[in-house]
Amino acid sequence: MSEFQLVMPKMGESIAEATIIRWTKNEGDSIALDETVLEIATDKVDSEVPSPKAGTLVKRLFNEGDVVPVNAPIAIIQLAGAVATAPKAAAPVPQALAAPVKEIISQVEAAKAVLSSNTGARFYSPLVLNIAKAENISMQELENIQGSGSEGRVTKRDIMSYLENRSSQATPVAVPASASAPVQSAPTPPSKPAPSVSINGGDEIIEMDRMRKLIADHMVMSKQTSPHVTSFVEADVTNMVLWREKAKKVYEKREAEKITFTPMFIECVVKAIKDYPMINVAVDGHNIIKRKAINIGMAAALPSGNLIVPVIKNADMMNLVGLTKSVNDLANRARANKLAPDEISGGTFTVTNVGGFGNVMGTPIINQPQVAILATGSIKKKPAVLETPMGDVIAIRHMMFLSLSYDHRVVDGSLGGSFLRRIADYMEAWEPSREI
Repeated sequence: MSEFQLVMPKMGESIAEATIIRWTKNEGDSIALDETVLEIATDKVDSEVPSPKAGTLVKRLFNEGDVVPVNAPIAIIQLAGAVATAPKAAAPVPQALAAPVKEIISQVEAAKAVLSSNTGARFYSPLVLNIAKAENISMQELENIQGSGSEGRVTKRDIMSYLENRSSQATPVAVPASASAPVQSAPTPPSKPAPSVSINGGDEIIEMDRMRKLIADHMVMSKQTSPHVTSFVEADVTNMVLWREKAKKVYEKREAEKITFTPMFIECVVKAIKDYPMINVAVDGHNIIKRKAINIGMAAALPSGNLIVPVIKNADMMNLVGLTKSVNDLANRARANKLAPDEISGGTFTVTNVGGFGNVMGTPIINQPQVAILATGSIKKKPAVLETPMGDVIAIRHMMFLSLSYDHRVVDGSLGGSFLRRIADYMEAWEPSREI
């Protein structure tokens, strides 16, 4: 077959669709191997989609701004060997397109027709419309579903949650023969209207950029999904501070890496997760998914002021040197906007350092679909009581607050508090004579 279907790549387990931002190739353009064809965006990152084959772009199946489900065909590329004698401008679709490709195009056009027939105020992705069609959800009913996506858009999560609630709430009702109105499922509770904001003279209106809108939607969705509880402990990290003072010059000379506290904190977190594996879970309806891999997300601030969370995959299989190299590499490429989609997906637990901004503690919001997130505060010198064989003494120690926000649906206070305390224990037990 001389045609190749370029599909929307899978951008992580929790991402079901992506938005086409810009096509870098027009129909009829030649495409080299691994050359970028279009740019896409999800609720986590912008990315480029390269072509795994060389050839000519003969058909773009979606337009800029369209939301496309993952693994759906987005373009037809005629392979290089088959178009050697073809005209340079090949914008029309060739007559010899194979039947499967024609079928794909007709399906896409049908989906677009459904979209264009929607007279409502909201945009619905093909994925949401297909689910609605399969579940016999009318457009009027779809309009009443509260969306958590950008600009109130209904996401796959929203419609699946609606279906679950509708099936659980629907009960057989005896309707008199004279009744004229059909029985309907319980309506979705109306969303609270946004408070009105008055604009005064001298006020400046700044429109959120696309990434800030996505972050805002993600944070609201997390608070609506998980009942948040936050616990706090104070840890004596004096041994960690003294060890790092000795190690940082050696690390920079031997490994060409600067060692920060972040990889040291992550090592302690990983040890605690092994002791309390039910922190390393996700919730799917009424099922708990216990993760085998320990993938640690590390929140990183971008120069724009926005936040991104690159992920250290299989952190439990790395030593401190490996963690240090991964932390530095991901942080540097995050600030340069050079992270790949796979590097910000698949996290099972997140660490955020509010101490980097001079804050002593924070109450972080869970990064869905995870169930817990740790915030590390700034390290301060404080007088503390130490127990010694000769009695209690007061000494100057390096102290730090740890904050753990967790999903109370599956993490109770006993588990959350014990896990947080275990992290602090590992930090306090850091061996100051540890080999560098």
